[in-house]
Amino acid sequence: MNFTTISSTELKQRIEAGDDLILLDVRQPEEHAEQHIPSSILIPLGELPARLDELEQYRDRELIVYCRSGNRSGQACMFLGMQGFTNPVNLEGGMLQW
Repeated sequence: MNFTTISSTELKQRIEAGDDLILLDVRQPEEHAEQHIPSSILIPLGELPARLDELEQYRDRELIVYCRSGNRSGQACMFLGMQGFTNPVNLEGGMLQW
């Protein structure tokens, strides 16, 4: 399963432009509490299969997924794609690049 990526620069530009973005943080709650992108949804990677219904309304939308470095979010993008989500997008470099 392939997925697309977005750079932190491009994401910041899209946020500043007022794009209607769906952001999914797949880190742990304590990581999210330290720093996160405003208005993001927090569902830790390990909870994603059990909480998939929370994302159902975004199945056909671009869903930008991020974590600390891009590894967990890449796994989440692959999983979402296998579950029929049409456009999961991985934030390159995660919060380390943000």
